[in-house]
Amino acid sequence: MSGTEGVCLWKPDHRRKTKIDDFREHVNKKYNLKLGDYHDLYKWSVDKYSEFWETWWSYGQFIYSSPSTQTVDTSLDITQVPRWFTGAKLNFAENLLRFQDERVALYATGEGQKGISSTTYKQLYKNVGSYARALKGCGVSAGDRVVGYMPNCSQTVEAMLGTAAIGAVWSSTSPDFGITGVLERFSQIDPSVLFTVDAVVYNGKVHEHLSKVKKVIAGLKHLKKVVIIPFVHKKEEIDISDIPKSVFISDLLEEWEKDEPTEFEQVPFHHPLFIMFSSGTTGVPKCMVHSVGGTLIQIAKEHVLHCDLTRDDVFTYYTTTGWMMWNWLIVGLFSGCALLLYDGSPLLPTPNILWDLVDKLGVTVLGTGAKWLAVLEERGVKPCETHNLSSLRAVLSTGSPLADHSFRYVYNDIKKDVLLGSISGGTDIISCFMGSNPSLPVYEGEIQSRNLGMAVEAWDADGCPVYDVSGELVCTRPFPSMPTHFWNDDGGIKYTKAYFAKFPRTWTHGDYVCISSKTGGITMLGRSDGTLNPNGVRFGSSEIYNIVEQFEEVVDSLCVGQRNAAGEERVVLFLKLHPEISLTQEFTRRIVVAIRTQLSARHVPSVILPIAEIPYTVSGKKVEVAVRQMIQGEAVKNRSALSNPDSLDLYANLSELQGW
Repeated sequence: MSGTEGVCLWKPDHRRKTKIDDFREHVNKKYNLKLGDYHDLYKWSVDKYSEFWETWWSYGQFIYSSPSTQTVDTSLDITQVPRWFTGAKLNFAENLLRFQDERVALYATGEGQKGISSTTYKQLYKNVGSYARALKGCGVSAGDRVVGYMPNCSQTVEAMLGTAAIGAVWSSTSPDFGITGVLERFSQIDPSVLFTVDAVVYNGKVHEHLSKVKKVIAGLKHLKKVVIIPFVHKKEEIDISDIPKSVFISDLLEEWEKDEPTEFEQVPFHHPLFIMFSSGTTGVPKCMVHSVGGTLIQIAKEHVLHCDLTRDDVFTYYTTTGWMMWNWLIVGLFSGCALLLYDGSPLLPTPNILWDLVDKLGVTVLGTGAKWLAVLEERGVKPCETHNLSSLRAVLSTGSPLADHSFRYVYNDIKKDVLLGSISGGTDIISCFMGSNPSLPVYEGEIQSRNLGMAVEAWDADGCPVYDVSGELVCTRPFPSMPTHFWNDDGGIKYTKAYFAKFPRTWTHGDYVCISSKTGGITMLGRSDGTLNPNGVRFGSSEIYNIVEQFEEVVDSLCVGQRNAAGEERVVLFLKLHPEISLTQEFTRRIVVAIRTQLSARHVPSVILPIAEIPYTVSGKKVEVAVRQMIQGEAVKNRSALSNPDSLDLYANLSELQGW
């Protein structure tokens, strides 16, 4: 790696004033400063982080019933998880429903669904009021947990906002989660009400859901109500007589559909809003509690400033309710834009289904996982040749590092004049450390910038900041969307171990990154728990992926370390190839030459093997740790966290890896 600038793929039109520009001018005026560009603004935002968040709080025009007496105690370091906006009282749902007009708030459609439904802001406000009153009628009060085992549809949004309206706590998983995976999550938080559906459609098939629901609720001992939402079948075709405490959504809401204002419970800034779960690939998922205020102002900052969202936008993110990007998407309502909710496969009936919706609804900002873009490229999908896409101004990507070839694919085959915003953060912070920036250029392979207020650095093993080389992603200053705590974590032991064990007084996120000294952009290099360290050379797996996945023969890849009894490590590279391709000596040689040339001889894997399938989590991330455990002959504790758990068996007892 070096500080050399990569290929510039997009430049902002500086004749157009962005919200970031306007905010910078606002800061200059308020504090009598002369911040000239984004980099100046960013430095100020982390050096004066209390002033930054106070200024965004007022600039963003958030709704609150009681003002704060202190933004944050800057004498406390990040490990002490300081409270933010002490004294402030507000409601999350009230802020997302501040527009109550006839503009569309939600479009909803999906695989197997006829047409596109729409809900105005006025209708959404009224519907949320009904949900809120119904939940209260079920005995739910502030602080109680309400959960959704739900697809990405408008009813899920309404149930979540109804929960937030009364100060209760929401958590969700998607219907593709198995029974064990759901119970490992929900049983820890003891929910009062569960929302679910009769069935879902995915990959061209109807998946009946109620048999799983029955087994899930048998493990949730204190449920007061199970709310069934007809999603695939008609109500009269669904039998819920043998589901304890169950009721159809229409029957539940019937007596609570009143033409009256919604009451929004006013809660402290740090009051719990969402309980999010870690992937659970190394044990029972951790339950991360995210606050009302922290979640709201952090994600709204990312939407309004970093994505430039306004009321004129149509915004979508291809996600399930089991991924934090669903929560992230829904906060888009704060900007007043229209959200598109899509459920089902993004590849059926054709791989163009989302591009069809972009043209039909005038989608302006489309978000997805990096994996989907790679699949489209692999399949030769070229939307620029088949679609208009005139409305589309930004494509966002996250979930895994976006490879260089995917950057080129977007600009060559999707749209030349589009901001490609690679963004990165995580469930742990329910937001982003770094991401899109309408005021900066896009360079191939790089995330544009560190986000405002996020004191992100890359550190070497001695805890010193480094540029242009791989380093551990850390954050040195507090920020509002840190989890307030982990559920049932007495003494905060798990919390401390998760983020603060490696470096004192510093959040360590678990990723390797490279920050460019020339552009300020960031290259993601993979998880540090999957760090490769052959012969003392430390590097991230994504450095290998970026090279090998450019070969046309390669569908996917996975790179892990294998240790022997002496503690030495070698790198093993697994390649998923197209069905008609074999891993010949000549092809292996080409792989080796490419890695040696683009990285170094020390980066070349010791073993390269073909494999039929690569394991992924349900949120679309490659599973390196579990594969490493398999090839070491260790037990994998939690297969339920994987979308394709049987794939792990392919890595057991491989003869090519024995005797080392």
